[in-house]
Amino acid sequence: MITLHEPTLKLRQAYRDFYEEYAASGEKMTPFVVRHSPTDFSKMLAYLKSHTKEQTKLGVPHSTYWAVESESGKVVGVINIRHKLTDKLFETGGHIGYGIRSTARGKGYATEMLTCSFEKVRALGISRALVCCDEDNVASERVIVKNGGKQTESKVDGGVRVKRFWIDLKKGGF
Repeated sequence: MITLHEPTLKLRQAYRDFYEEYAASGEKMTPFVVRHSPTDFSKMLAYLKSHTKEQTKLGVPHSTYWAVESESGKVVGVINIRHKLTDKLFETGGHIGYGIRSTARGKGYATEMLTCSFEKVRALGISRALVCCDEDNVASERVIVKNGGKQTESKVDGGVRVKRFWIDLKKGGF
């Protein structure tokens, strides 16, 4: 079981372990906020906190949460929620982006993390969330579909085909 936590100094070592594992994997770190190095941890926390209220390079405010495995206290994933959609986010970014550390994949954490995010997304007044994944990311597609994602038209971003899914978050849904 996981819980979502706002980034905090209390989780410094758990997040650094997550970051170091992800960086060592050589994979593209997602969501994009994970690429911000935690070397100066306080500066990174301030960076993440400031983006919840102001326009950013995304063009909208966004909130980041760390998925913490309840039993071990490990940060197993990161989820980023965009408060609104720009044209670019509507095309290929979506409301929600997430990533799971490699040693935590295949254990249901991504599905649970996405489900847990819906309460936070609804609190922003969003009743339909757009979630996207690269066409070749079959695992992420499964996570989105398990969470009620209905596929819509795919788009191309930088030569990569991106699948787009809408998830209905109205009362009675998730």
